[in-house]
Amino acid sequence: MQNIKNIIFDLGNVLLDIDTDLSKEAFRKYNLKDFDKLYTLAAQSEIFDRLEVGSISPKDFYTEFRELTNSNLNDKIICNCWNALIIDYTKERIELLQNLRKKFRTFILSNTNIIHYESYTNLLKNKYNVNGLESLVEKAYFSHEKGLKKPDERFYKLILEENNLNPEETLFIDDNKTNIEAAKRLNIMTIYLVDKKLEDLFTNNNLYLVS
Repeated sequence: MQNIKNIIFDLGNVLLDIDTDLSKEAFRKYNLKDFDKLYTLAAQSEIFDRLEVGSISPKDFYTEFRELTNSNLNDKIICNCWNALIIDYTKERIELLQNLRKKFRTFILSNTNIIHYESYTNLLKNKYNVNGLESLVEKAYFSHEKGLKKPDERFYKLILEENNLNPEETLFIDDNKTNIEAAKRLNIMTIYLVDKKLEDLFTNNNLYLVS
């Protein structure tokens, strides 16, 4: 991996710690006990997919969520419970991104949605005084803005083509095996980030990838 010029980061559990069990527990407090059947990181109900590609508004999402779960939770409660899965960034990871940008062209490629986006953007600003993930990389690609999501190869091709990235000089870091396999099919170098943190991949001083 010595010829790496570009790094594409996933967001959840790569740059930002998340845990879907926290949303499950939040909904359970309102007697909604089957949220884990509707949504996990591996599989999710169709309304979550539509939210992630921006084809449904938050207002319509909340309405359909109530219908799907046969509940009368108001929009704010659904929003707060849905955002409960967002844990935090780390100062070290933010500094790592800032330093890596001096050495590599860096990007974000994330399956996300406008509800979560607003929450983790506010967290980044209020706690770390950083004006959005977009300020930490050259360019960020969010599924709800682009109408595409991983592992759709068109999403990967979009970031490669718009930025003239050579896949053989590009590293993609993700914690989802299916997303990793999609990148490999396009000859993008990959790291499947499991059982370790992003910080573990780089030496503290020289910012070289740990082999």
